[in-house]
Amino acid sequence: MLQCQLEVATPPLHDFGEAEAALGGLRQGISVIAGDHGLLVMTSGTHPSATWLRQRVTAAARYDRMMRDLQMLGSRNQVCGLHVHVEIADEDRRISIMGRILPFLPLLLALSTSSPFWQGHRSGLMGYRLAAYRELPRTRLPEVFENARAAPSRTPASSGGRSGPRTSTRRWNCASPTAAPALVTPSAIAALYRCLVRRLDLDGAINADMSAATRALAAENVWRAQHYGIHGAFVDERTASMRSVADVLEDTIALLENDARELGCLPQLMSLRDILSRGTSADTQLAVFEEARNRLRNSEQALGVVVDWLASETRSGKQRTARAPGMAPQLLH
Repeated sequence: MLQCQLEVATPPLHDFGEAEAALGGLRQGISVIAGDHGLLVMTSGTHPSATWLRQRVTAAARYDRMMRDLQMLGSRNQVCGLHVHVEIADEDRRISIMGRILPFLPLLLALSTSSPFWQGHRSGLMGYRLAAYRELPRTRLPEVFENARAAPSRTPASSGGRSGPRTSTRRWNCASPTAAPALVTPSAIAALYRCLVRRLDLDGAINADMSAATRALAAENVWRAQHYGIHGAFVDERTASMRSVADVLEDTIALLENDARELGCLPQLMSLRDILSRGTSADTQLAVFEEARNRLRNSEQALGVVVDWLASETRSGKQRTARAPGMAPQLLH
């Protein structure tokens, strides 16, 4: 939508190795083309130092319509992410899964945080991207619907124009998009999401007792993930206690292990543990920033070092560890 953003898409793929190779090749190729024009390409939830007032809208009929609808909110939509598409053909089952996946969303977000900076400032959050994205309408957690007939997509208000939003503009948060430079993170997150959808599709009893309280707790835990990333803890509805991200991840891996085998992505699912040990992209961005600021004594230049690191990781097109050599994650409390 904005000229500072690039969107690439792999073809539909069934093998995770092919997907990783395709995404890596796209990133490498775009980085080379950008370099020929004196530009850098980086993958991150937000740009560490760019300001929205300097961005230009892409001239296209689709984006013209969106900008007329969103006005300033569209100009401020300076965020990026990775889309993982999973098809559920039956609409009632799709609506059911959309609700029952809510308790898993905080884990997805915690593992994929990659936006600790916004408009040239340290935000104090590990995942500021979601805060910026939520300025857009219809981007919150979905309500809990009994079936497809109860969902807004079946109401006259979804017909378009001034009578209401078109279905295609509904951006319910049913996943936590990641934009990490190291390919291992989006591959692992894609595996986690795909396995979750499969397990919920096969087992309708999981989270079948969803309620308004469940949704409220999911929203609370999304905030905790947004704030602390992998270093926080989640509220457990069933035990009324706090549980670490690591414990929640282990329970989730145990739940999905057989699904991962069936889908051929067990290594990717298990690699989620590596994210906990090395830190997320947000952890590394903060570590790179602190090291550069201490060395350069200049925050603006330090943000430039972060951008260079993100561009270098993106250009590599390989599965590299997200932590800069010799740097430990900087925790936020």
